[in-house]
Amino acid sequence: MTNNVSHVLELKNVTVKYGIGTPFEKVALKNINIGFPKGKITGIIGHTGSGKSTLAMLLNGLLKPTEGVIKYEGGDIHKDKETTNKLRFKVGLVFQYPEYQLFEETVEKDIGFGPRNMGLSEEEVADRVKKAAIFCGLDEKALKSSPFEISGGQKRRAAIAGVIAMEPNVLVLDEPAAGLDPAGREEILGGLTKYKEETGSTLILISHSMEDIAKYSDYILVLKDGKIFDFGTVEEIFSKADRLFEASLDLPQITKLFIELKKRGLVDRTDIYTVNYGAKVLISLLKSKDNIND
Repeated sequence: MTNNVSHVLELKNVTVKYGIGTPFEKVALKNINIGFPKGKITGIIGHTGSGKSTLAMLLNGLLKPTEGVIKYEGGDIHKDKETTNKLRFKVGLVFQYPEYQLFEETVEKDIGFGPRNMGLSEEEVADRVKKAAIFCGLDEKALKSSPFEISGGQKRRAAIAGVIAMEPNVLVLDEPAAGLDPAGREEILGGLTKYKEETGSTLILISHSMEDIAKYSDYILVLKDGKIFDFGTVEEIFSKADRLFEASLDLPQITKLFIELKKRGLVDRTDIYTVNYGAKVLISLLKSKDNIND
């Protein structure tokens, strides 16, 4: 688990209720206790309605918990209004389908919106816009275009660049690759991984795709019905992969294959979650059988 690991964000006994005092009252998250490891990628997964998006809004102060405390580097993020406002520059949040939140006259202005709100000089804003655009693969033509004139993939990159330009210590991404084809998913998620490696920032990645979570995360948080179902390193979570079916999750195809092979007594492990690694294990297995037969 995460013993002796430094946590940048922590939730202590956090509960979130919607519609309190009405017939529609609902508990979205219940008694959540979790710490997000600093400088790592934590993937959050769970079925629809498990509380993933609610958790995302809690992490940068957009939503205040009904009960409990959220801490950033040891301090209560809701200590006062000024603390909460400052947090939003330290913990950047990219919503699901962020391209629908682009609104400025040009992509360049949209990316610069956050840095301007931080009170930076125009020179600093321009520098951050340039760096974020390069990192997200946006050329000069895209920057000078209206957000409504560029492709869907470019819009997604522009929205992410707008958050990266604020240079947050933590980046929370709610389904950043939703609706993209495999190449687009790799471009966005691979780029974010590279960003984390180059900046040392912390990434919290929310996705419905266990394939993506397994491929890009260091840790995995599994939510079920507003509660923590499981939490650990990727290896720890997939060492008991068949248990994830209990959380109504669709496992990577390669993991499903190894679960079936284990049922048939052909392998003794299910902690396989990427195709490349699965292929290596199977090739090694076949070679060992060939040696036995020889």
